Amino acid sequence: MNIRRLLTKATLLLIVPATLLVGTAFIKDAPDDDLKWKSYSGDAEIERKVDSLLAIMTIEEKIGQMTQFAGRGAVTGPEIGDEFKEYLQKGMVGSMFNVFGAKGLRQLQEQAMQHSRLKIPILFAADVIHGYKTTFPMPLAESCSWDLELMEKSARIAAVEATSSGISWTFAPMVDIARDPRWGRVMEGAGEDVYLGNEIAKARVKGFQGIKTYKDFADPFTMLACAKHFAAYGAVQAGRDYNTVDISDRTLKDVYLPPFKACIEAGVATFMTAFNEIEGVPATGNKYLFTDILRDQWDFRGMVVTDYTAINEMVEHGFAEDLKEASEKALLAGIDMDMNGAGYVQYLKALLDEGKISEGYINRAAARVLEMKFMLGLFDDPYRYMDEAREKKWVSNKEHYEVARLAAQRSIVLLKNKNNALPLDKAKTAKVALIGPMIKERNSMNGEWAIRGDRSESVTIFEGLTEKYKGSQVKFEYAKGCDLLKKEDKSGFDEALSVAKNADVILFAGGEDFNWSGEAASRTDIKIPEPQQDLLKELKKLNKPIILVLLNGRPMDLSWEDENVDAIVEAWYPGTMGGHAIADILSGDYNPSAKLTITFPRNVGQIPIFYNHKSTGRPLNEEKWSDYKSSYLDVSNTPLYSFGHGLSYTSFEYSNLKLDKETFSKGGEINVSIEVKNTGQFDGEEIVQLYVQDITASITRPVKELKGFEKIMLKKGESKTVSFKIDEEMIQFVNLEKELTVEPGQFKVWIGESSDYTVNQAMFEFK
Repeated sequence: MNIRRLLTKATLLLIVPATLLVGTAFIKDAPDDDLKWKSYSGDAEIERKVDSLLAIMTIEEKIGQMTQFAGRGAVTGPEIGDEFKEYLQKGMVGSMFNVFGAKGLRQLQEQAMQHSRLKIPILFAADVIHGYKTTFPMPLAESCSWDLELMEKSARIAAVEATSSGISWTFAPMVDIARDPRWGRVMEGAGEDVYLGNEIAKARVKGFQGIKTYKDFADPFTMLACAKHFAAYGAVQAGRDYNTVDISDRTLKDVYLPPFKACIEAGVATFMTAFNEIEGVPATGNKYLFTDILRDQWDFRGMVVTDYTAINEMVEHGFAEDLKEASEKALLAGIDMDMNGAGYVQYLKALLDEGKISEGYINRAAARVLEMKFMLGLFDDPYRYMDEAREKKWVSNKEHYEVARLAAQRSIVLLKNKNNALPLDKAKTAKVALIGPMIKERNSMNGEWAIRGDRSESVTIFEGLTEKYKGSQVKFEYAKGCDLLKKEDKSGFDEALSVAKNADVILFAGGEDFNWSGEAASRTDIKIPEPQQDLLKELKKLNKPIILVLLNGRPMDLSWEDENVDAIVEAWYPGTMGGHAIADILSGDYNPSAKLTITFPRNVGQIPIFYNHKSTGRPLNEEKWSDYKSSYLDVSNTPLYSFGHGLSYTSFEYSNLKLDKETFSKGGEINVSIEVKNTGQFDGEEIVQLYVQDITASITRPVKELKGFEKIMLKKGESKTVSFKIDEEMIQFVNLEKELTVEPGQFKVWIGESSDYTVNQAMFEFK
């Protein structure tokens, strides 16, 4: 190891002095100044090292740095086989992913350092989405906590564990706004709202990267974050993964781009392309997205990687004749690294020789990759992330599990609680029938993106409840009733009904298998699977209280359940400690505080449905229904559960909304406040939400938009005044000229418990 380190340092000693002569001369043959690379770090010393290294690299070695290969882990597209081994020894692998463990990664790094000419280290990456070994609630679930500090902390823990296992780059956070629950990847984002999505995006970037300045990347516990998928992947038609996106430029800028801009504000180091097309151009070949907006308008200076084989897929899009042309279009659009497609490594040299691309494009992309490696300290010590003792200490330690349990508690949403069916009182409840395929289900607790989470270690609902009620008067009897995957099997119904007949309360746990959400997991039927619903209908005939606990990755059509069961607990996929967290909620040891960040439809026919929609020329008044309005004949316009909805075991009263003034002008602001009182019998947390509507503008505006929130803790009987500031930035929008602006006019403001709360409102004017 010492010899390899000396070789690396000796190489750099030869390189660095050359900067005095070379500088940025490598770009002299570029067609124009636009091909100069701009440093993400802004550090002159790193810039000199990058430029000097580029000066002695061959074209093939530069292209190699622009190439990422997958190991033999899970894949999401075509494989390229074992060819990367040859490139590895030639120093032509910039990055690898889907390979794990300090020991194994060290062996791969050693091959690159021993055999390659310039000893350039490999950058190892992985989809560390919601935890590494310790699995936190899936991102959509965690967003329902509205707890930015906790989300940053869970991302930090994920980074600590992943970097202790050799990974220094994560393909997260996914910041796509998503409004269609048929799309399986809704589980990976933060829901439907732009403002909340921006705040969560920044929190997760800060958590993964753990930096205040680029110099903090030298800390071996930090990693590169990646904002994905640029852009508008959450708007795929029909909710079908990898599908086309067809939206206006205004919607793109108003809705889908802001969370990515927020990531840049938080210092994100890398971006990932999307699979979809926009205006007929696949994202991975879209110069408008990656050059005009990302680089020129936003001045992003980090690195851009494709999604898995996204360059190859431009051929199937019909945008390129073959992989060679696709590689050309991706490079010219501004894409720096090819993920597992082998297009760059096979064709860029030929394209250069044919004069279809200039060397400046290759130099610029390679420079961005090399800068990341210098920032991470990989040239100083290629093995700094590959310490087995550190891996053993930090991966899945007890403290991380405690945070995972807290995150799960704060992510579980109480959707319904008729007649205070919950919590299950330890002293008063006697017999509880535990029915359903999710009671003892372990595999699905972690959800789809449990990258290294050991599903055998996840705590089940049954285990959580039996431990929670040990020694109490509550007695449990279990019957599975039906299978999670066998659609026609009702052989367990009789046993379940027999158990339920002898119980005081029925607790049914159901939902979706974890493979039914995530990438490539779109569904047209978002109801609870038929055998589960059939069993619930039979249980309903017993006339006993029914509590429904759901494990799922998307909003579901719960219309029948909402009408027929007494309580509904949306537990999502809660992660490693999910069973304990669910038991904490059901027992009342933790008072639920989460609120939905995505709307639940009444049926699939309402999709897409979201709270911040536009008005129409014939809006429907739900209280005064009439013909010839924008409405359905068979169902209400309103959702089943609205954005921001979530119940508590206590109750809150909002009153006395005040504005400190009724008008403000450029450079000014208005302060709005409200009094919130805990009027129930439990201490509890409430997420106080601020909404604003621009009544009339040159561009029609949504009926309301979230513009602020605060999560507060109130003891029973306690009151608190919550205040928000409204300024110009809060009421700006993209105008006809596609520029951010603020127009004079009247605005309505609400503060309440959810997006459909209409009581406390006031008007103000911007002049």
